This record gives sequence, C-alpha cells and structure tokens, in this order.
Amino acid sequence: MSTIKEHILVIEDEPDIAELIEFNLKNNNYRTSIANDGETGLERARENNPDLILLDLMLPGIHGVDVCHILKSDSITKDTAVIMLTALGQEDNIVKGLEAGADDYITKPFSLKVLLARIEAVLRRGKLLDNNKNESFSIHGLLIKPKKREVIVKNNKIDLTFTEFQILHLLCLHPGWVFTRYQIIDKIRGDNYPVTDRSIDFQIVGLRKKLGPAANLLETVRSVGYRFKEED
Repeated sequence: MSTIKEHILVIEDEPDIAELIEFNLKNNNYRTSIANDGETGLERARENNPDLILLDLMLPGIHGVDVCHILKSDSITKDTAVIMLTALGQEDNIVKGLEAGADDYITKPFSLKVLLARIEAVLRRGKLLDNNKNESFSIHGLLIKPKKREVIVKNNKIDLTFTEFQILHLLCLHPGWVFTRYQIIDKIRGDNYPVTDRSIDFQIVGLRKKLGPAANLLETVRSVGYRFKEED
C-alpha cells in the first residue's frame, strides 16, 4: 500500500491547470485541495492547515503576492511552505513574492516533473531542524563548520569575513532556494539593517573570489537574487 504524503493546497484560477496539477499530485500520493481565487485559498489554508501551497500570482480579487503576505503574517499559516506559480518575465512579482515569504517559484509553462521535484525539495527543507544549523556539514565538496565559522575547500581553509560566512552558510543550508538581496540582509542581520541591496552583490563577488574553483556554486538568478547550486 502506498504511503499518503503531505497535503498540498493549489490556489489557481485556471481550472484546467488546477485539475492537471491535482491529478499529478494525487498520482504521487499527495493529498490535495483546490481554490480558484485568493480569498477562498486563504480560507482553505486556515481550515485545512496544508503542508505546502502552490500559489498562482495572477489571481482574481486578491493578487497572489498579497495572498502570500497574508499567509506569512497569519499565526495559523505563517510556517506553511509556499511555492509561487508565475508567468515568464514577471521578475518584479517574483521578487515581491519571495520577499513576502514564498519559499520558491516556478515559471509557467512548467514541467510537471520539475514541479514535483521542487515540491519535494521545499518539503525536505522544511524538515530541517533549527538545532542542526550549528552542526558541521558538507555540500558539493565544501565543508562548513558553523561553530568555528570555518569553510574548507579541497583541504584549504578559506578566510571569510563575518558577513561572507553568514551569506554562504545561509545559502548552503538551502541549496537551490532562491534568496533576494533583501531576504539575505534580513536573515543574516535582522530586519532594518542599514545596508543596501548592492552591498550583497559586493559580498557575493568577494565570496566567489575566495571560493576559487567552487565559485560557480554561487548562482545568480537574474533580476531576482542568489542561490547555492542544488545537489544532484
């Protein structure tokens, strides 16, 4: 007997797309529910407490970015993972959605295989316990030692500044997860830290130089932000 997986709420106003997504989710043993507008989606999120929400941006009534902001501001739904579904080229909306608290985004048209992989990745990240953040770990040949604030690449210790280490540690903990510049600022320094988004660009340039052959692991997502290369 197949194991029933997590509950996913699909907030999508196009019935054909919603049904196609739901069909494939059910085929992969996920529990599902559907809402065709933002207001209904918020109601079902509060009622059903899903593990993850697939959120279209171009919704009738409440825009998807606003739905995401409301979800993340609500004590009932603030910890629910959100993946945005967006049309190609909506870079400003992607940035706004990520900064509203979305965990990832997928551009339309999308591959169902990619969608399922992204869902699994976001759900997997959500299971990371906070107390593991201080444990040493290895990814793509980098050894990260948070307690000592050390990074070792091919047996060589890399000398990083406090901020460089904070950024690298954050990105490495969530491989494949895109962070906007302002998200990085908020997560490594707290809200309202007096630094511009361009400061993050300079930090990334410095990090890449110090990482040498591993520099390509820090990926730029055009007009959005940065991510650490996802593991195969």
